[in-house]
Amino acid sequence: MLTLTLRGFVLVPLLVLALTCFARPLSAPQSSHFDAEFSSLADDYQIWRDFSFPESAIARGRPTSPDRITVAGMRGALTRHTEIEGFLERVIAINRATLTAENQLDYDLLRRDLQNAFDAFQFKRWMMPVGQRGGPQQDLPQFDQSVPFRVAQDFENYVKRMMLLAAAVRDTQAMMAEALSEGLVPPAPVLEGVLAQFDAVERGNLAELEAPLAKMPDSISKEQQAVLRSQAREARLDALLALSEMRTWLAAQYIPKAPASVSARDQFMGAAYYAFELKRFTTTNLTPAQINTIGKEEVARIRTEMLEVIPRTDWYTTDPTRAALSGDELLAEFITYLRTDPRFYHASAEALLTGYRDICKRIDAQLPEYFGILPRLPYGVREIPRFMAPSQTTAYYMPGSIKAGLPGWFYANTFALDQRPTYEMIPLSLHEAVPGHHLQIALALEIEGVREFRRDVDSTAFVEGWALYAERLGIPMGLYENPYDDFGRLLYEMWRSCRLVVDTGIHAFGMSRSDAIAYMMNNTALSQLNIEREIDRYIGWPGQACAYKIGEIEIRRIRAECETRLGTEFDLRAFHDHLLGAGPLPLDVLRTRMTAWCDARLLQPGVADPLGANGG
Repeated sequence: MLTLTLRGFVLVPLLVLALTCFARPLSAPQSSHFDAEFSSLADDYQIWRDFSFPESAIARGRPTSPDRITVAGMRGALTRHTEIEGFLERVIAINRATLTAENQLDYDLLRRDLQNAFDAFQFKRWMMPVGQRGGPQQDLPQFDQSVPFRVAQDFENYVKRMMLLAAAVRDTQAMMAEALSEGLVPPAPVLEGVLAQFDAVERGNLAELEAPLAKMPDSISKEQQAVLRSQAREARLDALLALSEMRTWLAAQYIPKAPASVSARDQFMGAAYYAFELKRFTTTNLTPAQINTIGKEEVARIRTEMLEVIPRTDWYTTDPTRAALSGDELLAEFITYLRTDPRFYHASAEALLTGYRDICKRIDAQLPEYFGILPRLPYGVREIPRFMAPSQTTAYYMPGSIKAGLPGWFYANTFALDQRPTYEMIPLSLHEAVPGHHLQIALALEIEGVREFRRDVDSTAFVEGWALYAERLGIPMGLYENPYDDFGRLLYEMWRSCRLVVDTGIHAFGMSRSDAIAYMMNNTALSQLNIEREIDRYIGWPGQACAYKIGEIEIRRIRAECETRLGTEFDLRAFHDHLLGAGPLPLDVLRTRMTAWCDARLLQPGVADPLGANGG
């Protein structure tokens, strides 16, 4: 899972400030007045993004207001919506047919992202920013992350940004209070454990906020260092007070009003909201019924493959009585063994993290065999912050930036070690680190000659579909020779297939939370804690979980078609380089791009990449 959000609880200067304070980025020479007009719009949009979401710009090493934060609450949300509408109107006013082919692609992607952002506003989910997986109780303790601290100005700007946090928390609470008055509260499971997160943060006193100021460069005088530390301490205490106020309000007024129903269809504009989210996340027009059917077909296929792996294990071969088992009985017995035998669990958090690091280094050594272009940005493995680990999923990835001097991070959950089996560690490493999220996202950030917004186009199906595809690359890499690891691979594929069934089941067909948990328990070897956290995630994030498997199926289908068409001319490294060479794309755009790549290679056999990794 990728974690890359433009936090809605904290804010930024208005568009007019951004456009007047900094010169517009230089654009490449254009072939026509219309291309120049589009380039001007794209440049203005990028400036707006960088100044509306300074946290993201700082993490990317891009020009912004480094002493500001994203404007929180109703004022920030309404301002951004109005400005998005203005950009959308400007895009629509441009005649696409007058643009060059390259600009037509950028036009389509920009218009799609703007339309999605504009349309999403009506569903008012932005008024409910607090839950198990997000909110100020998670953002503030991690406020110093993805921020460079190299020169004196970095420290001064950081303290100025700290001083805005308390007001941002209070603005967020005021927005949530307005949502509450309209009956807009997330389902109860989404808020389960949230108070415990607030309590953990309060116990830690937000000490993380002041940690970067413990050692400052000599270029800052001792007197100024003392002033900055004093300001930071005051800002931290004010932010801590604001969080305490929000925690009290949540417990007394907000959480008790959380609806029992977990289905999106029972929420504000529910049916339309779920249809919108499915289309946005999968970048397809598949209906809930179609996605549900795909999921059930995949579950049946993978179940058969699981039953073929079990006889290769020592659990099966060392006990003759197990040969008499078959089908559901065999699978149930084996899964019970996997969930309960200590051999599959690390005894300490450090052992778990060391295990992940060892796997990642094994994978690193094999990457040149599968990719001709590799990112320069390194990554590391660290544990999910403990205050949020109990209600977080198994792992996630946080992007870095060469420009900002920040590495990527693969975060692993070390809470409840008896729920973190070793047989899931290889597919998880392939997914979150390399060649999954880190490789794909770092490459996108390092592509030359594309507009900045192209590096993170809203295409969850591509990003997560690629990460699932990356799990499967562990087969030719020889990582799944141990049958338990191979079963873990199938477990993870089954997990993502079950998502198609339970996500659509919950939000379109009336499946209860307990039924969804039972379905996952019966079809995967995931621990009950992991399953419960996953189901709650699907409840709070309708449609998102469907993007993974839908994207992976399409990427695998595209590869199979290219292999068939090209035969002996198929080059897997060139295929991967071109697939990743334009940043994330909607699945239909990706298919068009890779079809053109095949066409070009058929016309020019033997050429390494006739279009170039970034072409087409």
